[in-house]
Amino acid sequence: MKVVRTPGEVREQVSAARSRGTAIGLVPTMGYFHEGHLSLMRLARQESGFCVVSLFVNPTQFGPGEDLASYPRDFDRDLELAGREGVDLLFAPEAAAMYQPGASTYVEETSVSRGLCGKSRPGHFRGVATVVTKLFNIVAPDLAIFGRKDLQQLMLIRRMVRDLDLPVRIIAAPIVREPDGLALSSRNVYLSPAEREKAPRFHLSLLEGARDMTGAKGEVAQILKDTARRIEERTGGTIDFVSAVDEDMQEVSRPEDCRYLAGALFLGRARLIDNVRIGAAGELD
Repeated sequence: MKVVRTPGEVREQVSAARSRGTAIGLVPTMGYFHEGHLSLMRLARQESGFCVVSLFVNPTQFGPGEDLASYPRDFDRDLELAGREGVDLLFAPEAAAMYQPGASTYVEETSVSRGLCGKSRPGHFRGVATVVTKLFNIVAPDLAIFGRKDLQQLMLIRRMVRDLDLPVRIIAAPIVREPDGLALSSRNVYLSPAEREKAPRFHLSLLEGARDMTGAKGEVAQILKDTARRIEERTGGTIDFVSAVDEDMQEVSRPEDCRYLAGALFLGRARLIDNVRIGAAGELD
């Protein structure tokens, strides 16, 4: 595995791989790898001949008072884990290599990103859309892998690729969970032992809410209210949001129109996000 720090070095390595007729796969990350990240790398290896992983804690997607400075980092460990997965190229730039002094150009999507995390974290998705567009321009991948745990991000990237005619195939990877159901996240390290014990109840409560949606047991607003109450009572945390949305991340008013029950929870220092997909036949995932 080769490690590079600048866009120019990436382009040089990718150009050489492409000259051999190799498809390029990209996995964008902010590092501090866990099994969820590694599953994305494996999928990229399956789908392409040259796997590029970016490792960049992107400052433009953090708001005032958020955890940019304290976001968990362990470059040496990440390097070892990516190497074990057969990653071909690790792109680990400094912020100065990604954003020129006085940079004032951004990419902003205005529909998919409007609610959910977009409402509670203003500017977050503008930062995400901008850095992912930059990565697509630098790496020029044939495909890119995103996890469904970050559901709104995934749908935002799909919309951006469609709207801007970007020649990248977006592949969604399943949520990877601990045996007790907690969705893997780099920020889970913020949880105290007591909080970690309670955290899986977040997902279990979302599952109950999704079952209520499929059984049409009440109005959407009441199901969401009951789900939020159960989450807070069972975890001791504070709800950011619980929302019933369609494939375009728009809130729905009828249970039968709900395709995802998504939520965000403040639990101690951690902000956890999760979602349950409701299939056309009512199956839950």
